[in-house]
Amino acid sequence: MLDLFADTPPWQEPLAPGAYILRRRALAEAQGLIAAITDVSAQSPFRQMVTPGGYTMSVAMTNCGNVGWTTNQRGYLYASIDPQTGNLWPAMPAVFLSLAQACAQETGYENFRPDACLINRYAPGAKLSLHQDKDEQALQAPIVSVSLGLPAVFQFGGLKRNDPLQRVLLEHGDVVVWGGESRLFYHGIQPLKEGHHPATGACRYNLTFRHT
Repeated sequence: MLDLFADTPPWQEPLAPGAYILRRRALAEAQGLIAAITDVSAQSPFRQMVTPGGYTMSVAMTNCGNVGWTTNQRGYLYASIDPQTGNLWPAMPAVFLSLAQACAQETGYENFRPDACLINRYAPGAKLSLHQDKDEQALQAPIVSVSLGLPAVFQFGGLKRNDPLQRVLLEHGDVVVWGGESRLFYHGIQPLKEGHHPATGACRYNLTFRHT
């Protein structure tokens, strides 16, 4: 387990062209990030969205920022209003924004200005099937993804769904940044295994920052 090295400083691992893993980069901010997730979800509760095809996602989601990612019968979209509450999505917490911008800059993506953060909550058995993040108009901006809580296996492929996959264990505090050549690479999360993490209990949170 990577936690054997938890006392060493954060380090960076290349994943693919334009993609990097920043191991333990969010550890120092983790407590504040989790508290902010609680605040956001009190305003816009977690929900399991239903895809246009009628499939209920196993991952529970909410959003913060100027816009949030959601679904309806016509497809996937970003909207300023939470369809469940009828209110604006909660503002992006300062601790979210500062971490996302710092991680982008550290991996060579200057002036990253995320206007949306999709918050995923994984219970044991929840997964995210292979997909591309392609609902954004600003494809020149990277994706910044922060892992909190239980470990999960991250799958990272290529531009085609059937391209070979890398399978990488992501643990508490790890950050993945991808853009440039790998911005539209397929990726997903394998079913979460049972466990308990002292910071999040029996679940995993993932923060995904985008400039839409």
